[in-house]
Amino acid sequence: MTQAVAAADPPPTTARAPWSLQTRLIVTVIGIVGLLLLVVAVATSTILGTVLKQGLDSEIASTARSIPLFSPGFPPEPLTAHDALASGRAPYGFLLLLRAADGSVSGAVVSSGDGTVTTLTPAQQRELQEAVHSGSHDVTLTGLGGYRITAVAWPTALTTGVAGLPLRGVNETIGVMLLTVGLVTAAGLVILAGAIIVLIRVGLRPLRAVADTATRVAALPMAEGAVSIAERVPAAESDDRTEIGRVGAALNTLLDHVDSSLEARQRNEERMRRFVADASHELRTPLSSIRGYSELTLRALRHPRETGGQGTVADETESSLERIQAQSVRMSTLIEDLLLLARLDEGQELVYGTVDLTLLAIEAVGDARAAGADHDWQLDVGPEPVVVAGDTGRLHQVIANLLANARTHTPAGSTVTISVQREGTDAVLRVHDDGPGIDPGIADELFERFARADRSRARRTGGTGLGLSIVKAIVDAHRGSVTVDGEPGDTTFTVRLPAARPAEPHQ
Repeated sequence: MTQAVAAADPPPTTARAPWSLQTRLIVTVIGIVGLLLLVVAVATSTILGTVLKQGLDSEIASTARSIPLFSPGFPPEPLTAHDALASGRAPYGFLLLLRAADGSVSGAVVSSGDGTVTTLTPAQQRELQEAVHSGSHDVTLTGLGGYRITAVAWPTALTTGVAGLPLRGVNETIGVMLLTVGLVTAAGLVILAGAIIVLIRVGLRPLRAVADTATRVAALPMAEGAVSIAERVPAAESDDRTEIGRVGAALNTLLDHVDSSLEARQRNEERMRRFVADASHELRTPLSSIRGYSELTLRALRHPRETGGQGTVADETESSLERIQAQSVRMSTLIEDLLLLARLDEGQELVYGTVDLTLLAIEAVGDARAAGADHDWQLDVGPEPVVVAGDTGRLHQVIANLLANARTHTPAGSTVTISVQREGTDAVLRVHDDGPGIDPGIADELFERFARADRSRARRTGGTGLGLSIVKAIVDAHRGSVTVDGEPGDTTFTVRLPAARPAEPHQ
C-alpha cells in the first residue's frame, strides 16, 4: 500500500531559475517599446483605412452620378444596370444595382479592364440589398470579394440604387503599410535591443563589481584568527555621483568599518590572552608561596626539631603564617583591582558628586610624604578650587596611583611635583618627576593591564601591575583622558577632566 501511494505522488517540480536584473530590464524595455510601436501601427492603419475608404466613397458617388440612367432616344427609356455601365465610363470593378420606379431590380459589374460588363447573379443582388438594409458599407460578395458600397439616389430619375468599388486597393495599401511598419519596427527593436544591452551592461557594471566584491568577502574565513579584508570595489565603479556608484562607495565604507572592527577584535583577543596569561602569572606567585609556606608549617608541626624544642617550631610557624598572610593580601589586592576594572568596564562603581581636585591633591601629597619620605614632594595649586563632577573616592585613587607610580619607579631623592589648574573647560592634573623617564617604545602600552616598563622603571615592589590601567579606566569613566610624556629627567602624567563650576559659598 505504501509503495502504491508513493508511486502515485507527482514528481517534484524544479523551480525555474529567476531572470537576472539585466535580463528583466532588457525584456521590459523592449516589450514596452514593442507594445507602443504595435499600438502606433494599429492606430495608423486604422486612420489610413478610414481615410482611404472616405476617398473610395467619394469616388463611388462621383462615378455613380456620371453614369447615364436613360437611353439617348426619344422618348428616353430607363436603362438596366448592365446597359448603364456599358454606355458609361466606369472603372474596373465598379458595380451598380438599380431599383426602377416599377420595383424591378437589375445589377451589373465592370468585370474587366477593357470595360466588359457582367450581370450580377440574383444571389449577389440579394447580398447587396441585405447589406444596404443593415447599414453596412463593407460587404463580401460571392465570386467578387470585398466591396465598399454606398446607397445612391437620383432624384431627377426617381431611381435608387447601390454603387460600389472593390476594397482590394485599400486592403493592399494597408497591407503594404503594415508590412513596412512591421519591418521598420523589427529593425528598430533589434537596434534598440543592442543599444539597451550595451547601455544596461555598462550601467550595471558597478553593481556587478559590488556583487563580485561581496562574494569574495563572504568567502573569507572571519570566524577566528587575524583577518584583514583587502577586497574593495574599484574606484572606477564606486563614483558616488551615481546611484549604483553610491552603493559601491557605501560597501567600501562598510568594509572599512568591518576591517577596523576585525582588527580591534584581534587586538582585544590578543590583549585578553595576554591579560589572562599575566593574571595567571600574578596569581601563581602568591599561590605558590602560600602552598610552600603551608607545607613548611605542616612539616614543622608534624616533625618538630629536636634541637631548639617547641620554640623553634613556633618561630617557623609564625614566620610561615606571616608570609602566607602577606601573599594572601597581595592576591586579594590583585583580585579587588581586577574586579574594580571589570565594574568600571561595565559602567558601574561610580557615585557622582562635586569633587574639589585641589583638596584631593593636597591630601594625596600628604599621604605620599608619609609613605615616601626619601622623595621630594612638591605641590603646585592655585588659590581657587578646581571642581569637577565625579566620584571622590575613585578620583582620589587616580591621584594616589599616579603618586605611587612615581615613588616606585624613581630613585630616592627624586622630586615629584603635582599640579592642579583649570584650562578652559578642562580641569588638568599633572604629576611630574625627574626620574629616569619612560622608554618611548612602551609608552603606548603603559596603561594596559599588567604592563611592564623597561629596566629603568622596573617594578621593585609587590604591586599588582594594574595601577595605571585603573587610572585610565577611572578617567575614561569620567569622560576624561590621561596621557604621558616621558624622557630621561622629565616624565609627566597629565589627566584632563571636564571642569564644573565651583559651588557658591553660603551667605
